[in-house]
Amino acid sequence: MSSNPVAQTVASLLPKAQAELAELVAFKSVADFDQFPKSESEAAASWIADALRAEGFVDVALLDTPDGTQSVYGYLPGPEGAKTVLLYAHYDVQPPLDEAGWTSPPFELTERDGRWYGRGAADCKGGVIMHLLALRALKANGGVPVNVKVICEGSEEQGTGGLERYAEEHPELLEADTIVIGDAGNFRVGLPTVTTTLRGMTLVRVRIDTLAGNLHSGQFGGAAPDALAALIRVMDSLRAEDGSTTVDGLDAMGTWNGLEYTEEQFRADAKVLDGVGLIGDGSVADRLWSRPAVTVLGIDCPPVVGATPSVHASARALISLRVPPGVDAAEATKLLQAHLETHTPWGARVTTEQIGQGQAFRADASSPAYQAMADAMAVAYPGETMQYAGEGGSIPLCNTLAGLYPRAEILLIGLSEPEAQIHAVNESVHPQELERLSVAEALFLRNYAAG
Repeated sequence: MSSNPVAQTVASLLPKAQAELAELVAFKSVADFDQFPKSESEAAASWIADALRAEGFVDVALLDTPDGTQSVYGYLPGPEGAKTVLLYAHYDVQPPLDEAGWTSPPFELTERDGRWYGRGAADCKGGVIMHLLALRALKANGGVPVNVKVICEGSEEQGTGGLERYAEEHPELLEADTIVIGDAGNFRVGLPTVTTTLRGMTLVRVRIDTLAGNLHSGQFGGAAPDALAALIRVMDSLRAEDGSTTVDGLDAMGTWNGLEYTEEQFRADAKVLDGVGLIGDGSVADRLWSRPAVTVLGIDCPPVVGATPSVHASARALISLRVPPGVDAAEATKLLQAHLETHTPWGARVTTEQIGQGQAFRADASSPAYQAMADAMAVAYPGETMQYAGEGGSIPLCNTLAGLYPRAEILLIGLSEPEAQIHAVNESVHPQELERLSVAEALFLRNYAAG
């Protein structure tokens, strides 16, 4: 065990942290209330509020955000004149997808092969526990040396912007000298990493209509325009032959200067099947962190089982576009919608609807808070040096906070390393990562207060 008292305290608290994470994972807090009861998300929010009160937080509140979800806020006063640090996490999670694909139930935290499995274990209920562990360790070793604000979002995975709009309407609430976003992750297990860039995102729903109703494919097929076939053509137009994203007018040639990501490591992390090639060109880091990426998230069409011999009158898809730093997400949305409309064949009727959007983010890694974190990481991860990486995903709140508080330093850390398989079946967290990052966050708060 480490001789550092903070590390020793965190290690002693890890069994309690596992039990608490199990309680939090048990809530089916998917912020899509067409699929999951709103009461599950509300119960998770209440659990976090109670946990903050138990740690001495004041002004604890369940914030009703404009998208119909709740965010949890709390304030822990520090010494007079101390700096203020905002700690962020989110408690909403992705749907479990195919529950049959899970080795253990998705909403039951299960220990297996040295990891803890469950939906949200890493993304991002584990981040909530990380913040609690760090604060408890400081309280047991001289006290928390800064003012702490905690905000736990209830709809980050949906991209519906509830907390962003609430923050814009109440700009004083989340104001801080430094903001620690606990929703990123290390480049690999055991390599301390801060994320300095995030891609933005936009979600667009597209619908194509060609007929008044479905027709018999034998009687009308060959002349009647099939809406599903038209949609497939449109989806194909979003990629070049090598798989690169091709949205008309959108720059797709960005490059990454920083931590490199080998193709061999990426293939292992992504579990690419033998013989299947990667898509796109440029380095892996270019493709993941500096270029746009389109994904068809879903298509409304008949399943194979029960399908009838029909020419389809209508078809619909949900498309995600990840937008690199330096590209305005609103402009990218317009380009995507124009592309979909332009590439719809046969004069078919096409409608597009934006349903979510978040801007890309780039941090100032030269700020004093980054040195305080580097020093903390060196203690939490002996023998390792803090690395800087990009992140292909999106955290829309980051840009909102950067705009509201331009003098605040923003750092992104978290538990979502590649083996965590966030958003996929069998999501998990490595308990040693939870332990070490909790130590790092605690020591960071101490270093930052003294700086």
